[in-house]
Amino acid sequence: MTMPYGSRLAATMARRLGRECVYTPSARLALYLALRRWCRPGARVLMSPVNDDVILFVVLAAGLRPVQAPVSPWDGNIDPAAVPDSTWRSVDAVLTTNLYGMPDRIVELRNRCEKLGIPLFEDAAHAIGTHVDGQPIGTFGKAAAFSLSKHAAAMAGGFLAVEDARTRRELELLRDDLLVPRRLQDDLATTLRPLARSAVRTLHLVRPVWRTMQRLGMLERDDYRMALHAPRLALCGREAPNLAAYEPWVRVDLHGFRSRHGALVRGQLELRMARLDGDLTRRRAGVSLLSGTAWASPALRDPTAHDGPLPLFRVPLLVHDRDTLVDRLVRHGVVAGYVYDPPLDDYAGAEFVEPSPDPSAARWFASHVLPADPLLARKIANALTREQAKTSHDSFLIPVPDTTPPTSPGPLRPIA
Repeated sequence: MTMPYGSRLAATMARRLGRECVYTPSARLALYLALRRWCRPGARVLMSPVNDDVILFVVLAAGLRPVQAPVSPWDGNIDPAAVPDSTWRSVDAVLTTNLYGMPDRIVELRNRCEKLGIPLFEDAAHAIGTHVDGQPIGTFGKAAAFSLSKHAAAMAGGFLAVEDARTRRELELLRDDLLVPRRLQDDLATTLRPLARSAVRTLHLVRPVWRTMQRLGMLERDDYRMALHAPRLALCGREAPNLAAYEPWVRVDLHGFRSRHGALVRGQLELRMARLDGDLTRRRAGVSLLSGTAWASPALRDPTAHDGPLPLFRVPLLVHDRDTLVDRLVRHGVVAGYVYDPPLDDYAGAEFVEPSPDPSAARWFASHVLPADPLLARKIANALTREQAKTSHDSFLIPVPDTTPPTSPGPLRPIA
């Protein structure tokens, strides 16, 4: 009997989570599988606008309508209490973010979804190893997508965690229909890229390599977001659900997102997964250091949000003049990626998403957050100190209760 593709890797992840797992070449393909399995075309999916644009295109490729939610100004995740009742009544599913590894308000979201009878999908790409109430992120919803490109630094590989073996087998068949044949040269490139990145860091070549790639136009994004190409995107909407039609957007930064990996890639991923717990331990130490700095988001100091120090993918620091700091950090050998600015409703517009009823917190967070790699915690803290970076915690303003005449706009005060 032939074993399912990637079954050894899937079994390793299943032991970790206590859930059935489907191996996929990427988290984005895993998420697409979940959306196609549980959502009818045209369904409305509530999600945070502070998210990777690739995820937006995965949702569109599945033939769904992205509904942008109000978010917390301290972590960019959905604020369930700020979502209007009319929106809750109109959505067909909820997609979490667990941005940078900060867990969503997952218990409240699960309760909401259960009450409404709609599926909860967890994007856990940033959150391997994160727990809430002693339970791993990725085990609260109907399905959860994980990425080995993040914590394991493999630049390939993902999982879809589901509740039972029957569903797993159904999704394996759907996955196999979407995979494209592997090529040896692609497997070699996928295997060598993480090694090359590690060598660049070890040899202190981050700054010259990054600047050279910028000058030669080797980066797929000219800014934090990829080019939208709205007219072309609108035409694709007539074909959705259709992953191939949206591939020019979904493949950005990971062209092999649905390529069948050979034994060479899968063997490397098995080795990296075996080292995952050690990686998470090092990340916890970095999170602890960065959480104690003046720039750390107040969400990191909320003891009710998580079980102790989080093994974050990135630590959200909140700073003034973020874009200038991102550029200056390259001088210190630090490339600050995973900035999701502007929010998706500002980026894509009402033609492609339903805008948030209150976009202020998302706009503020997206423009001030500096995602810091906890494995480079001391280097980043020293660089920010030398650059005299200023914290921006007191710059998010909300209305004070109205005690002024109707003609006055009303005072504003900083959130404490």
